[in-house]
Amino acid sequence: MLEELTLSSLGVIDEAVLELGPGFTVVTGETGAGKTMVVTALGLLLGARGDSGLVRAGARRARIEGRVVVDPQAPFAATIETRLDQVGGELDDDALLLSRSVSAEGRSRAVLGGAAVPVGRLSDIADQLVAVHGQSDQHRLLRPAHQRDALDRYAGEPLSAVLTPYRAGYQRLRDAERELAEVASTARDRAREAEMLRIGLAELEQADLQPGEDVALLAEEGRLAHTDALRTAAEEAQLALTGDDASATDVQGRDAVALLDAAKRALERVREHDPQAAALAERLAELTYLASDLGTEVAGYAASVDADPTRLAHVQDRRAEIAALARKYGERVDDILSWGEQAAKRLVELDGTDDRIDELEALVGGLRSELTDQAAELSRLRAAAAARLAASVTTELAALAMPHARLSVTVDQRPELGPNGVDEIELLLAANAESEPRTLDKGASGGELSRVMLGLEVVLADRHPVPTLVFDEVDAGVGGRAAVEIGRRLARLARHSQVLVVTHLPQVAAFADRHYVVVKSDDGTVTRSGVHDLDGDARVQELSRMLAGVDESAAAQAHAEELLEMAAAERATR
Repeated sequence: MLEELTLSSLGVIDEAVLELGPGFTVVTGETGAGKTMVVTALGLLLGARGDSGLVRAGARRARIEGRVVVDPQAPFAATIETRLDQVGGELDDDALLLSRSVSAEGRSRAVLGGAAVPVGRLSDIADQLVAVHGQSDQHRLLRPAHQRDALDRYAGEPLSAVLTPYRAGYQRLRDAERELAEVASTARDRAREAEMLRIGLAELEQADLQPGEDVALLAEEGRLAHTDALRTAAEEAQLALTGDDASATDVQGRDAVALLDAAKRALERVREHDPQAAALAERLAELTYLASDLGTEVAGYAASVDADPTRLAHVQDRRAEIAALARKYGERVDDILSWGEQAAKRLVELDGTDDRIDELEALVGGLRSELTDQAAELSRLRAAAAARLAASVTTELAALAMPHARLSVTVDQRPELGPNGVDEIELLLAANAESEPRTLDKGASGGELSRVMLGLEVVLADRHPVPTLVFDEVDAGVGGRAAVEIGRRLARLARHSQVLVVTHLPQVAAFADRHYVVVKSDDGTVTRSGVHDLDGDARVQELSRMLAGVDESAAAQAHAEELLEMAAAERATR
């Protein structure tokens, strides 16, 4: 429930506070006084577009604040708290605080539950709390989607129990159809990719590469290509280490082993005279043994280095084969092998395309069959509800001074499934007994369209998901007895919802539980308006003005008192 609305520097309104409550609240005032600014303010709180033209002349910004009490037991309460958490806002003792400001330069700011948010976030939450009906909303009633929504609301839980799973299934169908189209459209590309992968994998299988093979082959090629140089170097090293047999015992030999042995013998001769000389002799003995072993290994290496042109040619051919594969699949053998692993996995995926197409086709067929059955049930439920809705609204229209009007609701089926079934809903109106039913855009005047919309709201009152209803001059184009009946219907709506109405009809205003008037004054420089709560004689005076167009009229005052007494009597029988 909207508990309080504060307006500051909005249009011609300087400052105003509306303390609202349950039931029926009405706002009246002379033309141009700014009473529609109340609805404009609500629109801004609901996320409507704001511009600098809404800011009162001379002010820096317009500001609107609202306080909405949220029933913790309401079905939408959990959703509101979740969305508040998402933006960092919170409820204040079960009340939601909303704020919107528009600067003189046209910049907007919004606050939701104490958190600054983008303006669009206001509508995400506020649309669940307040529904505004004005001239533009009457035009929305002409749209097929709104007419279908009205019928579905009237059909209630039985239809919702089918429509909710239908919509979920329809989304799954769309997803499956989208994937099927994508897979089918890329089938040729996938086949081409699979063929290229098979060719590459066949090349790798034939090559039989081994991890690190390219590194080993490079080393082997270097050895085979330089066998003469390697052998010569090894032989020279062996001679330097050990010499030949003739020189090995020659103290004057120049090989390393002989020289080390001569040094060892020299120290051995004096070792008993000095422990340090003995230690050095032992170390020279170790070096002699090591040099001798190393000479033997070098000799063995020299003997093993043999030229093998056949092996060299094989190694070079193998390296050329690997280089050709590297140009296609990776710089090194390990990279090529990694590509092969990924290619094998991808080929498994591509080879499963046909199976996936079969799965998707089966899924699409099953979903279509299931949705077709659900759509048929939706059509049946809508057709049954359409007859009841038409009869109920027709009854309301008769009470709204359209005694011969007939509303009918047609439910036709299109061939293709849609997000809400296969039904096309259309409201038709015959404004009098001689008229044939016509679509609302062709068969209803502005005043008749207002009454159709109000009749729908009355019929749907106990099914309305929004706790606060706002009507902006929906009584335009009507008067007399029809205006009285509109007041009665709005009062009836107020039994189930909070109702706020901006009107110029005293017959409507008389039925309100609470009455505000927008009063304009002119000090010669700036026009300001104030919003005042009326009660007792002040309310009678305002209704008199609305009836007669002047403040002092005994007849109008008597009529106003009569209207208030009639409305009070009817409220007492609620």
